[in-house]
Amino acid sequence: MARLDTLREAIGRFITARLGQPLRDDTPCIPSDPNSLRNVLQPCDVVLVEGNQRVSTAIKYLTQSTWSHAAIYIGDALGPGCDRVLVEADLSDGVVAVPLAKYASFNTRICRPVGLTASDKHAVVAFAVARIGNSYDLRNIVDLARYLLPTPPVPVRWRRRMLSLGSGEPTRVICSTLIAQAFQSIRYPILPRVECMSRPDQDGETNEILHIRHHSLFVPRDFDLSPYFQVIKPTIEAGFDYRRLTWASARQGIPYGDASTGPKSAEVASPV
Repeated sequence: MARLDTLREAIGRFITARLGQPLRDDTPCIPSDPNSLRNVLQPCDVVLVEGNQRVSTAIKYLTQSTWSHAAIYIGDALGPGCDRVLVEADLSDGVVAVPLAKYASFNTRICRPVGLTASDKHAVVAFAVARIGNSYDLRNIVDLARYLLPTPPVPVRWRRRMLSLGSGEPTRVICSTLIAQAFQSIRYPILPRVECMSRPDQDGETNEILHIRHHSLFVPRDFDLSPYFQVIKPTIEAGFDYRRLTWASARQGIPYGDASTGPKSAEVASPV
């Protein structure tokens, strides 16, 4: 039995190494400035990432979304001055704390839970930090192999379920699952199932009853779609003013949108 487990783990490591290989990605990227992100991030903010690994392609296909990875911002929970301010989970490293600089060359989005108290934030951050060091069970080959096909021929209604295949224990290490568990620990909603029930004592009135979905069914895009998370954009938060942009056409002495040439759709704007 021990020999079989060793063989399965060796196969698991091989699959993990293959899934972690970066792919050529021609998707337009607006680099994320770590300093700009740090200036606006607050503890419990969820940072979504558009990854470029083989596993990222499969997740984006299965979820029909731009976002393939999620991490949670923990602030200085690991100590003042520590640059490891994100807690994330992936197949190869398990649950780890990483710096913002790791995603400087990726498209990112910040999703912020609304209305958390200081004790709520502390509880969520503590939940994530306590799980640093947890690892993925590399013997669970079924859990790993589901990502080998970038675009598996799976009907749309089954795609979300495919992400939660395998035993419950190793699936807890998937990025969005870990974060979902952290928020569910304080009963904060992400995308609950809503049941409308009529009130017999009030004509025409209904109550909305929220049902918690299993944590293994959450995917990165759920934090973007959730009506309970606010999308935060660092450029806008810093006081964006389009009048202060310098367009390439102005430097060349060509009015933007000149009637003879039409709009300069390929030009790049840079802030002053």
